[in-house]
Amino acid sequence: MLNVQLSSPNTSDLSSSGLLPCGKLVVSMGSIGRLSTKGTVLLLCDMQEKFRPTIFQFTNIVNNAARVLQACRTLGIPPIVTEQYPKGLGATVPELGASDLKAHAKTKFSMLTEDVQSELKRLGEPKQAILCGIEAQACIACTTFDLLDRGVEVHIVADAVSSRSQTDRLFALSRLKQSGAFLTTTEGLLLQLVQDAKHPNFKEIQKLLAHPSPDTGLLSFFSSL
Repeated sequence: MLNVQLSSPNTSDLSSSGLLPCGKLVVSMGSIGRLSTKGTVLLLCDMQEKFRPTIFQFTNIVNNAARVLQACRTLGIPPIVTEQYPKGLGATVPELGASDLKAHAKTKFSMLTEDVQSELKRLGEPKQAILCGIEAQACIACTTFDLLDRGVEVHIVADAVSSRSQTDRLFALSRLKQSGAFLTTTEGLLLQLVQDAKHPNFKEIQKLLAHPSPDTGLLSFFSSL
């Protein structure tokens, strides 16, 4: 993302400011979104039993999120799980593979409850977050906004995020992209995390990519990009 400021700067002061001169304009170069396994957290949002019959492409969304979780475990990226009002909406579905993780119960839409914020603090305040789950226009959106406000770079795994309505899902992804979140796919994310076939965990990650992700209805999204 580029931030443009009108000014006539002393170019000798620009090298440490992240600003590049362009005539009378100063262009601020934002992050390109290169993920690292260090200083990154995986956030798994509200993939619960009661949502199974109502969320668009629920099974495929959860299966993709499960692959992301497996990869993050392999690469040492810590995961955090939340559940929206579990008393009424049930527990996290078993196929996510997160039964060994504590699920943080919540009623607010954002995942950043007091408990989760304490967990982030314990993890050293990660600067990058990978986000999977539901629903795009509600809990995913509110979580993204809160993370961006904290200066955290957000990577939304688009084929591991959904809503009841495909319309809400696609418009939410477009809105979050406008706000500065990076959109990626399960395979794109995993390959970016290893970056090299010589990576010591590449073969384990490669096994997770043996079968391409199914179409989860994202192709129509590209008409708005």
